[in-house]
Amino acid sequence: IRRCSCRCPSATPERGWRELLRDADEMVDEFEALLEELRELARESVILVEGRKDRHALEELGIRGDIVQVQDAGGILGVAEDLAAQGRSAIILTDWDRKGGHLAELLRNALRACGVQYDDSIRARVSMLSKKEIKDVESLPAFVSLLDERGRAAR
Repeated sequence: IRRCSCRCPSATPERGWRELLRDADEMVDEFEALLEELRELARESVILVEGRKDRHALEELGIRGDIVQVQDAGGILGVAEDLAAQGRSAIILTDWDRKGGHLAELLRNALRACGVQYDDSIRARVSMLSKKEIKDVESLPAFVSLLDERGRAAR
């Protein structure tokens, strides 16, 4: 399959432009629902991200609440112990590259060891929806804008 400049699959005889645009519109809807779910979860849980750019990206998407930069917050075990002491749950939202995957695994282990409930399903769903077009949290605002443009083109 050839790809156009926006990295979406190009139309082929088997797959027409209308089908591609419908897929883009569905992806916009799925991503909007995912972001709304994250906004709701952020009211009760602490979102764990890798760094400052990730926190800013979430804020740009209207996600408010406690967003903790793991690398600046006393380390993985320190974050887990603080959450346990506060009785808070966590949302793991590290990048979905190799480094982010490793950090997510370390966070899961530390949170589990401290008895902290966590959700890492949002990270997995974002990774699946972005289909390798992006690999990090800081790219989410630009990706959402791109999806929105594709969705408008479908209408």
